[in-house]
Amino acid sequence: MDIPQDRSYEADVPSVEAKEAPAEKSPLFQKIDEALMNKVALFNNSYARYAAQAMLATLFLTLGTAAAFGTALEAEKIAPGSGKFTFAFMFSWSLVMIIFMGAELGTSNMLFMTVGVYRKKLKFSKAAKILGTTLLFNLIGGILFAYMISLTGPFQDLPAGNYLFTGIAGKLGKSSLQIFVEAIFANVIVNTAFTINLRMKDDGGKVMAIIFVIFIFAFLGYEHVIANFPAFSLAFFASNGAITGMTLGSILHNLFFALIGNYVGGALIIGMTYAWLNRTKTSYVD
Repeated sequence: MDIPQDRSYEADVPSVEAKEAPAEKSPLFQKIDEALMNKVALFNNSYARYAAQAMLATLFLTLGTAAAFGTALEAEKIAPGSGKFTFAFMFSWSLVMIIFMGAELGTSNMLFMTVGVYRKKLKFSKAAKILGTTLLFNLIGGILFAYMISLTGPFQDLPAGNYLFTGIAGKLGKSSLQIFVEAIFANVIVNTAFTINLRMKDDGGKVMAIIFVIFIFAFLGYEHVIANFPAFSLAFFASNGAITGMTLGSILHNLFFALIGNYVGGALIIGMTYAWLNRTKTSYVD
């Protein structure tokens, strides 16, 4: 999702987008600006390295998704109905890996790029290129790593009606409005977790906060477009495409409305709201 704070690419490439600006009063936006400039500098300096960071995000997301579904499958055998709890807890570790390993996640960059344009830190064209690249390589990574995970033992010869297959079939059967609204809340939660990570200093506290915040959206089954890249791919490969209702049309329908809803939740409700709140002549800061 994000470039670690101790790594900076700004010295590697001069950029008009990284010109000095008046000192930012808000500690939160100081860190957002710093992370944004790192993203821009890495993208300008090496497209390949930036693309690799985006693919790493879905590597970690695929691992977390596989662990979540794997534990849920076993939990359902022991105590029917418990899979939802184990899934949500294990899935939450995906974001921990993404943040601490400095990967680039499209749904967090929705916030960064939109706020960056609003605050005149970069041009719309550059923001669109960075966000588009992130989403593209998140997708490529999600499909590739899900295929590889599908070849491992836990996902061989799964019975029909298991937690993974029924869960994905349920996602694909949702209405456009339901996907859109759930996606709004999903990315509100994801970007809240990321913002908490920026505000906290203790790594142990960050891990606990991320896990319990992400647990909310995972437990409620809300829609996250990037998380659905490996989830849909894993289900497809593990079932040999035999999941009820899984068609190209149903997949694209879900991803489209999840993408729009995620943008509203992360970029507008969290990103733009806090950017607007801090654009004031008063002493108020976040």
